[in-house]
Amino acid sequence: MWSGGWKIPRFYTIAAIAVIGGALFGFDISSMSAIISTQAYACQFNEGGIDGNGRCLGPTANTQGGITASMPGGSWAGALCSGWASDKYGRKRTIMGGSLFWIAGSIIVCAAVNIPMLIVGRFVNGFAVGICSAQVPVYITEVAPPTLRGRLVSFQQWAITWGILIMFFICYGCSFIHSDASFRVPWGLQMLPAVGLYVGLWSQPESPRWLVKKGREEEAKDVLVVLHGNGNPDAPFVHQEFRQISDAVNEERKHADASWFELFHPDMINRTSIGVFTQIWSQLTGMNVMMYYITYVFTMAGLAESGTNAVLVPSGIQFVINVMMTVPALLWMDRWGRRPTLLVGAALMCLWLTINAILFALYSRTPYPGEFTSAAESMAVSGAPAKAIIASTYLFVASFAPTWGPVSWTYPPELYPLRLRGKAVALATSANWAFNFALAYFVPPAFASITWKVYVIFAVFCACMFIHAFFCFPETANKTLEEVENIFDDRKPGAFKYIGTPAWRTKNNRAAMVHQEHQGTTFSDSEHGHEVPDVQQEVLGPKS
Repeated sequence: MWSGGWKIPRFYTIAAIAVIGGALFGFDISSMSAIISTQAYACQFNEGGIDGNGRCLGPTANTQGGITASMPGGSWAGALCSGWASDKYGRKRTIMGGSLFWIAGSIIVCAAVNIPMLIVGRFVNGFAVGICSAQVPVYITEVAPPTLRGRLVSFQQWAITWGILIMFFICYGCSFIHSDASFRVPWGLQMLPAVGLYVGLWSQPESPRWLVKKGREEEAKDVLVVLHGNGNPDAPFVHQEFRQISDAVNEERKHADASWFELFHPDMINRTSIGVFTQIWSQLTGMNVMMYYITYVFTMAGLAESGTNAVLVPSGIQFVINVMMTVPALLWMDRWGRRPTLLVGAALMCLWLTINAILFALYSRTPYPGEFTSAAESMAVSGAPAKAIIASTYLFVASFAPTWGPVSWTYPPELYPLRLRGKAVALATSANWAFNFALAYFVPPAFASITWKVYVIFAVFCACMFIHAFFCFPETANKTLEEVENIFDDRKPGAFKYIGTPAWRTKNNRAAMVHQEHQGTTFSDSEHGHEVPDVQQEVLGPKS
């Protein structure tokens, strides 16, 4: 209960539990980025021998790329499998199954004694993350009211950032342990949230849209009454939403069961490509690369002169920025809309990457023999340029966190009809993990081979995603999932026959949707003496 008699709506509780699946991915990112720079890890999985200072060199750049990439490789497989499982067993139970895979993978990783065992454990962990990252947004999208859908799905990204932050500082604390416990303890602790995810979801309802699809209409009505009627079965919005869902499902039943090939039919290929590229572009921003290998970047910027911990502290600051700057998206993404958020984010990230490329190109030097332990640490910068690189890196994170980070999870589930949503989002998410895999493997040898030009590549990607989003990504904020369907079905002759309403002509109709959801729900404004919509009720729920 909130003080003053306000009750937390059920859909907030569901979202808070479900997005623990996102935290699992965050745990993996930070545990790897923090641990790869420690001597305990380097000595346990050593391939490069010992340097002149008696330090273990750890895995080679190519091997480290493979170790890091094994997790997104497993996520790619898990995301693809999740579409079938979600349609057959339900959104909730599929996510619960993903949590069990995470527990198993964490046990293997924690016990790993060699590189093959570590890769297998990370692949199993990745399989779990793929399932959860694909189906948690679907689940939340199907239980959330339209005016809060962006906020609630964005909790997935916020959970990722919290997972990164929490696990990073666990790893930082364990870095003072001078044994293999410095990495085994964090890898063991990361299974605990998965236990909480499994237990927490046990008592939560299934998606009402999935229930209607399976012919369980009465259960679906009960869920809608709890979620959107505040316990009132006669609430107008509950009846309207149930009718829209039923009409959509009845129309879809006229067709055969959804198949993967249907996603590539001319009627569907446009939105399939938009969803897939939303996830691809989120990876090609370079953000996850920054997270995995941030200690490499800060080492090259001269922060390793005082030891490993001198690199971990500023890296942790980046993760704090990531958490804090995701909050604006939680509060205002549904007001901003999807398109403006994506366009502003792409432009700002392109700017900061370009600045880093220029600074490294102009002011870096080749490291002295033995100066750094990894071949991926191929540049050395000091003085004011190094500080500017660190600042620009922080600003890059601050630009990604409220834009492409949360929107990339929110946007794809909004694009597809119910009968295809599970498979379509699984396909889009699998594209995310395929590119995550490629980039995680690519970056260490790329830094070793082409140095500062890595930043140029990602800056060009950001420029391309700005153009693509402007011309092809329609606005979906504050529309029911059935209204989004009409954007693509509003076909025009000629060039727009299978595209529907051109993306740049779509608008955010928040005012109309708020009025529709809360029709007849007003409170008295004693200061002005008239009735106004109860905005507080929209956010916090009704008085108990």
